[in-house]
Parts: sequence; structure tokens; C-alpha cells
Amino acid sequence: MNDYVVRPIGFVESPLVDRVSAPKQGDEGAPEAWLVFEPAVREGLRDLRVGTDVLLLTWLDRADRDVLVVHPRGDLARPETGVFSTRSPDRPNPVGLHRVTITAVDGTRVRVRNLEALNGTPVVDVKPVLDPGTER
Repeated sequence: MNDYVVRPIGFVESPLVDRVSAPKQGDEGAPEAWLVFEPAVREGLRDLRVGTDVLLLTWLDRADRDVLVVHPRGDLARPETGVFSTRSPDRPNPVGLHRVTITAVDGTRVRVRNLEALNGTPVVDVKPVLDPGTER
């Protein structure tokens, strides 16, 4: 297999500091958080607007990359399931996918809601949520 290099373009600044206290999904009580981007990507942020939903890709740097089977949502009463059928952060390539809403833009800092990622989580990309028929 080939190795691929993914470079962080920023990081998450959040009051969430450990997996135990973090919600499983962003719409389950996640606090607002800041995305703090590297100055080198400033131009890429210029069209982000308050109220817009975006897809945020993160690198779940505290994940266990050797896990292939989990009990969904950590519930031992549920049968074991392959990680590719779950949203578990533990997986061979721990890419986080989060649909978030922009609540503020301040230079290279973007505030969002519905983000369950932990403080310090690397940000690897941001993509628009496309409505049917929308081209970008």
C-alpha cells in the first residue's frame, strides 16, 4: 500500500477535552467551538458565511487505529458491528466527518455549532453542503 500525507490546516478549539464527556454526535449537546485555521489557508476561508452548513473533516488523533469491530455507541448490549458500518472514532483511518453550522467568522477563526470533536483535534478540510442541483 502507498502512504498518503494529510496535513492539518487548523485545529479545533473546544471545551471538550476527553472522549468520556463528549457527546457521541454533534447534535447531542455539543458546545460551540472554534476552528482555528493556519494563516496559509486564509484565502480559502474568504467565502464562508454565518448560517452556512459545511462538512468538516478532522483527523481523530486520539483514536485507536487497530479497531475493526465495536459495540455501536459503546453499548455492550448491542451486537458487535464492523467499524465501517458505524460512526466510531476508532478505525484504521480515523477521519472525522462533521456537519456543522457556522455561527461566526473572525479572520482565520470560524465558530461552529454541532461539533463533538475534542479540543486540539486537527482539521484537514472544509467542504460546502450542497443542496440538490447546486454546483460549486
